[in-house]
Amino acid sequence: MLTSEDESNEAHEAHEAVRRLAAGVALDQAFDVTDPESWIGLDFGARELAWQRPELFRSNASRFGRRLSWEQDASPSNVTGPQKPDDAELALALCHADGRIREAALDHAERRPALLALVVIRCADWVGPVRERARRLLADSPPHHLAAHTALTLRVGRRSRGGFAQELLTAALRTGPATQVEALLGSDDRATARLAHRIVVERRLLSTARLAQTAARHRDVVVQDVCAEAAVAGLGEGGCDGFTEVVVPLLGSTQPRVRSAGVTALRRAGRHADAEPYLTDRSAVVRACARWVLRQGGTDPAPLYRALCAAPAARPAAAVGLGECGVREDVDLIRTLLTHPVPGVRACAVAGLRALDAVRADDMRPLLIDQSAAVVRQATAALLPWADHIPPELLRGLLAEDRPRHQRVAAFRLLRASGLHARGVAEQLRSDPPDNSQPTG
Repeated sequence: MLTSEDESNEAHEAHEAVRRLAAGVALDQAFDVTDPESWIGLDFGARELAWQRPELFRSNASRFGRRLSWEQDASPSNVTGPQKPDDAELALALCHADGRIREAALDHAERRPALLALVVIRCADWVGPVRERARRLLADSPPHHLAAHTALTLRVGRRSRGGFAQELLTAALRTGPATQVEALLGSDDRATARLAHRIVVERRLLSTARLAQTAARHRDVVVQDVCAEAAVAGLGEGGCDGFTEVVVPLLGSTQPRVRSAGVTALRRAGRHADAEPYLTDRSAVVRACARWVLRQGGTDPAPLYRALCAAPAARPAAAVGLGECGVREDVDLIRTLLTHPVPGVRACAVAGLRALDAVRADDMRPLLIDQSAAVVRQATAALLPWADHIPPELLRGLLAEDRPRHQRVAAFRLLRASGLHARGVAEQLRSDPPDNSQPTG
């Protein structure tokens, strides 16, 4: 989210770009023509300065006309030969506050690929004649020119009248050369990468192995989902075709969503038993998928969890997994793990009791002074519904400055949940170094 300072800086940069263009500076020297936000900023900036600083647009207005001279000076016959506007002048006209000047400028924007970005923006113009002229112009543009402005087109597509350019782009990518859409796969723009991956999946342009690798490594969750689903769909039903190339990369991903797709794919590959190690994955969704796959293969996961809880140090999430699929009779087994020497086991035991709705406040209170931040976080979450039953003096004692930060945060949350106030604590906690330890289970 942009701060007011960021917005102010962007507005200043847009105004500077307008001033450079008005002074005759070339487009690629006036601003970053590869950045879609620069084009959008130019459009807003020019419109603002057209009223605030009209002197910047005098030469531009004399060429394209203002209210009185527009019809005479803006006609194509008067803008020929040496009078033909350059790209900088035409860019300002395409962004002008007067819709008639924008429309006149579009008559001279044909076969000007350097200005196609502004034609895309004008396709969502609020003035009907401007919008329709821009759309006719864009429809006649080569598809590869439009693809070069994919990020901008997708931004404009979010506007109320912006669907035309986006639909035109999508159709071009679906029917154009494969290299055209594949070139967009590595885009740093999130929306562009998502669209490109959806289309290559739709057109079956990538192998299942490459889809699996992309899902395992890509940073965007939508791309992960699209590629993982497509990779799994490409596996042979009931066989192990492509297991090494497809399922193994998915299972090895650091992203829970991708690992869950890999675990689910074990059923399609006929390797139900291979889901057992993922019963204690750190992600709840992966654990749920592992249980489903085992059940599909005829194995009840609950007994496996109970066996793992007998020696949980190596796989602490066994306690929370048992809580997620166990029965009331499993509560006592999980409760014995609240005092386990391994912090991860204690944290997962609390989470398991919460999953079974078997939390007892008397069991949780001692954990508020645990040295493990993960344990304290879980205990705090478990105690929040009973915060008003915890002695306030206990919580206030945990607010002492010599207490670890995670204990003080827990006390503050519980005091606030109980309706009591801890004046000055919130500000003090914000100034403390953050606790970066990760929860377990």
